[in-house]
Order: sequence, then structure tokens, then C-alpha cells
Amino acid sequence: MSDSVPPLKSYNILPGPKMGLVTPEYLESVAAAVRKHGIPLLKITSAQRLAIGGHGPEAAADIWRALGFPDGPKRPVGVHYIQACPGSRWCKYGQLDSLELGRKLDKAVMDAALPAKTKFGLSGCGMNCCESYIRDVGLFGKKKGWTLIFGGNGGGRPRIGDVIARDLTDDQAVELTQVCLSCYAAKAKPRERTARFMERVGAEAFRLAVLGEGAAVVRPSGSV
Repeated sequence: MSDSVPPLKSYNILPGPKMGLVTPEYLESVAAAVRKHGIPLLKITSAQRLAIGGHGPEAAADIWRALGFPDGPKRPVGVHYIQACPGSRWCKYGQLDSLELGRKLDKAVMDAALPAKTKFGLSGCGMNCCESYIRDVGLFGKKKGWTLIFGGNGGGRPRIGDVIARDLTDDQAVELTQVCLSCYAAKAKPRERTARFMERVGAEAFRLAVLGEGAAVVRPSGSV
């Protein structure tokens, strides 16, 4: 490499915002950190987070501290992000409150140790603006309740996820999501994403494992 070419610098994903929700204080902290370090790239990612680019590890550590995380990101491999649409409270098309479900799931599963990174897409209606069918865990709302999808992937080997259950309440959706992730954690190979896991074990076997007898038919409301 020529001496005139500056070395390639790293970038990191900022801690948050969760589900794309920001406050004036958060934005002010980000702006101050970016100005302090002369960051050349500030980008909203497809995961509803902010990425900063063009800095080294020292700046990264300082930015983490400025945003309230003294030691930087430390958690096991697991939930990569929970993506959610505005939901019924903020969107005229929304059937259910995807942001509220996202908050409940964040508390329930965000720190779970899993075999590989796991992405969530929560959509408040059947139009699936958060692409629930191509996320590791997807949920979308209808008037009767949530539909839970597992094993989707939008990457280089895309896969439409499998419907596990329909017409779930918020609490049922959270509980069944925990059961699905526990089964995945127990049976998946190291670094095996949910899409490849579902291809290997099969949707019917997985439903049987998480729903029990009669799982060949996707269960209605109240079955979980």
C-alpha cells in the first residue's frame, strides 16, 4: 500500500437506538461525539440503528463511554437487533402495537446466549414492513393476534420463515418466542443460523418440539 493512502479505519454500531426510537438527548449525545472525533460517516442502518465510520478503536471506546456504556458492548452471541414498525399506536394501518411487543421481547430475550446472531422483525400488520418472513424471528399483527414466524433469512441464501403459530396475545408471543429460542439453542450447531437450522431439522419437527402433540397443524389462539 502506498504511504499516501491512509489506513482503513474501523467502524462500530452505536448502542441503540432500540427499534429506531430516539430522544433529543440521545441525538445530542451522538452529534457531540461525532463532532468531537471528526467522524466522516454517520448512517442509519437497515436495522434501525446508527453506524459511525472512519475512526479507530480509541475513538470508539470514547464514544461508547459518552453514550453511557463505559466498557463498550459486552453480551453473548445472540439477539442482534429487534426491528419494529410504528405499530397501531402511530400508523393508521397498524393492527397491533409492535413497539410495545418489542419492548417486552427486549426484556425477555435480548441477553439470551444463542448459537448465532439472531434478528427480529416485528410488523404491526400483515403488510410486514419490517420483513417478518425473512428474519430469524418474525411477528406480524392481525386483529386476532400475532403470527409467529421462525427461521427466515434475507441474506445471501434467503429463506422464507415457517409459521409456528397464529392468533397469539402479546404474552403468548413472548412465551412462545422464548420456547423457540430455547429449542434452537439446545439443538443448533455452533454458528448455525436459524434458517439453516430449520432446513436441517424441518418445520414439522420444530413445531412438535415447541408446541407438543398436534403441532402438525398450526395452533390457534389460546394453544400456547
